[in-house]
Amino acid sequence: MEQLIGRQKEKNRLRAFVGSARAEFLVLYGRRRVGKTFLVNHVFNGEFAFKMTGVIDGSLRDQLTAFADAMEEFGYTLPSPPSDWMEAFIMLKKALKDKASAKERCVIFIDELPAMDAGNSNVAKALGYFWNSWASLQDNILLIVCGSATSWMITNVIDSKGGLHDRITMEIPIHPFSLGEVEEYLEEHGFLWDRMMILQAYMVFGGIPYYLSLLDKEESLVQNVDRLFFSRDRLMRREFTRLFSTLYKSPHKYVEMVMALAKSRKGMTREQLAKLLKCDNNGHLGKRLEDLVCCDLVRKNIVREKKIKKKDAIYQLCDFFSLFFLTFIDRAETEEHYWLRHINTPEVNSWMGLAYERICMAHLVQIKKALRIDAISTLSYSWRGKHEEDKAQIDIVIERADHIVNICEVKFCQQEFVLDKEEYENINHRKSTFIEETKLKHTPWITIISTYGLARSKYTGMVQSQVKLDDLFESED
Repeated sequence: MEQLIGRQKEKNRLRAFVGSARAEFLVLYGRRRVGKTFLVNHVFNGEFAFKMTGVIDGSLRDQLTAFADAMEEFGYTLPSPPSDWMEAFIMLKKALKDKASAKERCVIFIDELPAMDAGNSNVAKALGYFWNSWASLQDNILLIVCGSATSWMITNVIDSKGGLHDRITMEIPIHPFSLGEVEEYLEEHGFLWDRMMILQAYMVFGGIPYYLSLLDKEESLVQNVDRLFFSRDRLMRREFTRLFSTLYKSPHKYVEMVMALAKSRKGMTREQLAKLLKCDNNGHLGKRLEDLVCCDLVRKNIVREKKIKKKDAIYQLCDFFSLFFLTFIDRAETEEHYWLRHINTPEVNSWMGLAYERICMAHLVQIKKALRIDAISTLSYSWRGKHEEDKAQIDIVIERADHIVNICEVKFCQQEFVLDKEEYENINHRKSTFIEETKLKHTPWITIISTYGLARSKYTGMVQSQVKLDDLFESED
């Protein structure tokens, strides 16, 4: 079996429940292609008492046929195919009774559970009956359910108001790889790319293992991007539609939101998003935003003014694949080598600067570790001034319990960053406006987060600390 990269915390959690002396019910969720199924298969190495996978976009009949096929594959004889999920889970209970009476752990793995709810078939209700009436009473049962439709998993399983209410032993979200894990993955597969190239690959593909598996080590990153997005075959062209259709039953509403957020460099509040989409700023909009946050597609950044105001949170598109796709894909319908011909253009450089800002936001743990403040209680957020015309904004503020506040400036460069007079004055303005408007009594420290560090100049004295690209590749442990 292929080596599992990273996921040490998740592996430890799963293995901890193998030796439990009671019935356990685990829920794994995360966006499409993030490696949930691979993780479970790796940890348990095929040692399942029963395993089935829901059929994506399949009908109820398709799902029940897949169930019957899985039962036969594991050696269970069915008197007849089930007509609904209640009957199917009763059949599963009867089939597992002998194994459940043995001493060995009886592991049941149900993958892509949301797909099994085809036609609102009440699969969650039937699963709840299976667990409450029998499985929870068997000390050696370990039930694992998994799904990409995160909002469905949270609503119908984790936060269920029905039979599964408060029945979950542990929920395990599976997030995209960090930069360090992507580097480990590529090295394991024979890639000889430096960290700048890995960073740029992250900007396009994010930390999604399946997307990384499509890369060819015999090609440069530019060639890979052209092949996967802009060639005649362009395997990644259809992925955007597939991603949202897998995650949500009404994908077009989520796609509209993501497309709107992709146009905003600094992100948008709920009010701004509702105005742009010409819809009401109500609970439905809030629920869809939370769904996007749960799937690691959108990040919710709290804004610091005089106090933290949740209603004024800024939502940013943080899925790098979606950001790349929506920025470039429509402009290259007839240009097979688009990326090769545009790689050093101002438009691409601007996108890289934006992507690097969001990569830094996704690696705050590594940033705090590099600043040696990982043991200090902190509050991280974005900030923007009250006056729109002033344009005073700070991408990352780290407010510390030791009464220091790191005002972080993110700079993407292909060489050392040179702090000139104009940028010196801009940073000073943002710092003074921040202190004046927030009334914060902390001592402000300017922190530069760049790729290759800060070049010496007459203005570098204003900088108290800096973080480099190499620091972002560190592990979280």
